[in-house]
Amino acid sequence: MPTQRFLLFPDNAALHFSTPPTFLRSREDSPSCLWCNRLSVYWRFFYACFLKPFDHGGPSGGKSTGQQAALESFYRSQANIYDATRATLLRGREDMLRLAAAQLKYRAKEGQLKPIWVDIGGGTGYNIEKMNAFVPVAEFFSAVYLVDLSPSLCSVARRRFAALGWKNVHVICEDARTFSFDLTEKGSDRRESDGRRHPTKADYISMSYSLSMIPDFYSVLDSMADLLAPLGVISCIDFYVQSASSYSLRTFTGGHHLRHVNWFSRFFWRNWFRFDRVHLDEGRRDYLEHRFGTILNVNDRNYKLGGIPYYVWLGCQRTATSAAIGALGREAAERIDAIATESPYLSPVCYAEAQRANEVAATQATKLQLRSKGFEAAILNLATNVPLPSFFYQNERWRLYYDETLPKHTQFGNEYIYAFTWEDPAEDQRLLNIGSDDVVFAITSAGDNILSYALHRPRSIHAVDLNPSQNHLLELKAAAFRVLSREDVWRLFGEGRHPTFRTLLLDKLSPHLSSRALQFWLDNVATFTSAGGLYETGGTRFAVKLTRWLVALCGLRGHVRALCAAQTTEEQARIWRKRLRPVVLSKLLSYCVLAKEQFLWRALGVPPNQRDMILADAPDASRHRAMWNYVVDTLDPVAQQSLLSRENYFYRLCLMGRYSEECRPAYLSVEAHATLSTPGAFDGLRIHTDEFVEVLARIKTHTVTAAIIMDHMDWFDVDGDAATREVRALNHAMKLGGRVLLRSAGLRPWYIDTFTRNGFKCRQVNARKSGTCVDRVNMYASTWICMKVEPITPKVEHLAAGLEVVESLEL
Repeated sequence: MPTQRFLLFPDNAALHFSTPPTFLRSREDSPSCLWCNRLSVYWRFFYACFLKPFDHGGPSGGKSTGQQAALESFYRSQANIYDATRATLLRGREDMLRLAAAQLKYRAKEGQLKPIWVDIGGGTGYNIEKMNAFVPVAEFFSAVYLVDLSPSLCSVARRRFAALGWKNVHVICEDARTFSFDLTEKGSDRRESDGRRHPTKADYISMSYSLSMIPDFYSVLDSMADLLAPLGVISCIDFYVQSASSYSLRTFTGGHHLRHVNWFSRFFWRNWFRFDRVHLDEGRRDYLEHRFGTILNVNDRNYKLGGIPYYVWLGCQRTATSAAIGALGREAAERIDAIATESPYLSPVCYAEAQRANEVAATQATKLQLRSKGFEAAILNLATNVPLPSFFYQNERWRLYYDETLPKHTQFGNEYIYAFTWEDPAEDQRLLNIGSDDVVFAITSAGDNILSYALHRPRSIHAVDLNPSQNHLLELKAAAFRVLSREDVWRLFGEGRHPTFRTLLLDKLSPHLSSRALQFWLDNVATFTSAGGLYETGGTRFAVKLTRWLVALCGLRGHVRALCAAQTTEEQARIWRKRLRPVVLSKLLSYCVLAKEQFLWRALGVPPNQRDMILADAPDASRHRAMWNYVVDTLDPVAQQSLLSRENYFYRLCLMGRYSEECRPAYLSVEAHATLSTPGAFDGLRIHTDEFVEVLARIKTHTVTAAIIMDHMDWFDVDGDAATREVRALNHAMKLGGRVLLRSAGLRPWYIDTFTRNGFKCRQVNARKSGTCVDRVNMYASTWICMKVEPITPKVEHLAAGLEVVESLEL
């Protein structure tokens, strides 16, 4: 097959093949000539875009009018230089193609026919040739149709594909509103694996900076909906300007982050592009998202040209939720609802006379069924004739619906606090003995603990965090195990750095991420490509960086490396005692740093209420003295009893910025990768972005067997009712005999009495004493297990959110 490729810069003033056509080879190839050609190309571009008026003449200079004439007026003089002058302007096209290729490869099933691709407004065929870098176009697609209304651009495309020798690519110069597959053509009917014949439909439709140039975009998008296969993929990339007031209440957009464009940019870009009949009005994107379901959505800016807003969007048919869970409409909502609430799934009942009795029984059974927030949003959308929230169209079931606009989520500023989990999951497993019959309820944090619990294959794990970004991190880790090699997983989460993270994100991870998680990680690619890496990000980066700064300032780097390489606890304790302890545990450092509230909150994640619990256990000490004693009781036993080179990966990570193969979390072992990368390893994972009480109120009663809530109840106000509401919610959701594992900075936290009053029997399983370790972290003063011994009657207001039933909706 020919190997010529189009260039992205103007080495010649006509067609830009890597091997110039014969009529160009006789030209002088001197540097001065090349520069003249470049100037000529951009002068033609500038003249066509900003100086030349639209003459409405046809391709041959006639008097024809209409959209085709207008396009030819604009493109005829620059068709041969189009690709050379659009590389910087039309940003993100490769990203769209990468995301679409990843989706198509994920959905490809063995034995099915090869997909058909229709590129609407495909112009010179740049997108189709570029797609070859991600999937082999000539082999992957059974047919590719480039549809464009400009004869000049279509002529360039035909020459391009003739040079490439691709026989399955067809260039159609036609109005996109009237394009359809010719049913009389051979192969117009397709025989699927079920043996039946089906009319030809497009498995993939793309629009690259063409929607904004189509006057009658409503008709075009309607025709695309008719053209797209039931489980097909449609993608679009284009410019946009939009105000938050026009989309703020929509649940189906795939994410609002970066979508808002300020008033000046809206005014400027809308009028700037209008000169070239490029329309940035909001209605085009709005109708696209209304007509199809959103799979992925990314908002970005072209900062090379003044920050032009553009979006990349992937969608599907509204009813295509069967691609993920084998259901449609109301049934899809019911299935997702059962997943989120631990309720049994009740399949739809046939309306045949013979099954009328079963239908009545099933209807009665659902009247008291708990409903998730995702179910309520889905039912509202179906009732109002808009697509389901994008979570229903994602390929994985992990991430559950949440409203990203609520202040309780936006308060975190689109940043996670913890890049790694600061609790010991090995101790959790020793105390709880999680097994295959368990339903686990746990704080997400950085997700390390969730993955460690998953190694024991519980029936399901409900990971809960109010901070969406913490859940984005867990989503990324689950997706990585789903598709990446152990080497890539290790580089991402063992070393915390991966130079090709963006490529992995687009090509492999994107089909397994929710739209909002994909947007977050595209915005934060530097997390894995910067020098500091993953473990110098998040709110706790201040503590890590301060530790590194002190080590460097005091000339202790060599001693730190020796500490982390020590092969015996005696050697480690000696290095700690003689070289590091005098600096790290100096009273001056305690007074200047540890006693400061800003440092405690920003760097160590210690809120004022937790700090007060520490002070209450040392009533005779001053504030900085009490904090200093607490840190001494934490670090001294670790240095003397827990070897950093082999077992204590928590402190090794803080000192070295990465794990080692000899000292790393259990989920990063070779054996763990084999377990977590098996199909179905995360079928029981549910990622909730909400408050504990909100999630617990919507979980079926008496189902949770183990809850690991870390130290987060230390954050509650003693005089408030948050602790009581949470304890009662835990009692409501937990099975009799279910256990709550919690840690606290206090030796006897005040809320233990709250557990006792609300049906739990509490037992202190660890109490830290000076000179001893309770676990490898040794950060908390006490560890407790609270076992449910009797149920309580939940308050009406506690259940109100979960017991509402939406009835009488014909979906």
